[in-house]
Amino acid sequence: MMMEPVLERIERCGLVAVLTVDDVAKAVPLAKALLAGGIDVMELTLRTEAALEALAAIKKDVPDMFAGAGTVLTVDQVEAVKRLDADFAVAPGLNPAVVSHAGKIGLPFAPGICTPSDIERAVELGCRLLKFFPAEPIGGLKYLKSMAAPYAHLGLKYIPLGGLNTKILGDYLSCNFVAAVGGSWIASREAIQSGDWDAITNNAAQAAEQIRQIRNEK
Repeated sequence: MMMEPVLERIERCGLVAVLTVDDVAKAVPLAKALLAGGIDVMELTLRTEAALEALAAIKKDVPDMFAGAGTVLTVDQVEAVKRLDADFAVAPGLNPAVVSHAGKIGLPFAPGICTPSDIERAVELGCRLLKFFPAEPIGGLKYLKSMAAPYAHLGLKYIPLGGLNTKILGDYLSCNFVAAVGGSWIASREAIQSGDWDAITNNAAQAAEQIRQIRNEK
């Protein structure tokens, strides 16, 4: 599914900002606020009527943002985000029909997994980048390490999402099989609705700096 460039970009950032946008007018300022803080990868969830139009606006007006679609649950949604030139797509679970169609039309796709059986189904469908969801509620990093161990030789990479925050960011990113973490705390739905761009930029900057320190980058 042409995942190598996508994986490289996501790993470089280290964090995928997970966003829910209710108002299209907020989309471009939101993307710019994240970029100003040093976060250039986002997952725009398809949970609102404004989501697809918001994705289109970001792709058009904020070309430096690596913008993907989240909560992609149907084949029709796969088609829609592909038409908008989304950089990637993810889902909370693993729907073989959705994953297969994404592969067919060339949309990089990371399905959600939370069991070894999920991983094996994803591998059979050609996936190598997987969303571990819901990360903390299901057992956190300890669970992920145990579950991922039998598949380590396959070179799989994971994006944990669900209940993560800055306190445990370093624990996850210290694992070589974690490509990045997903975080909704960077830009909460409420902060987006109120247009609190300074707070979002500050949250992004703090996370970006923490990632640099974890990686011993200057």
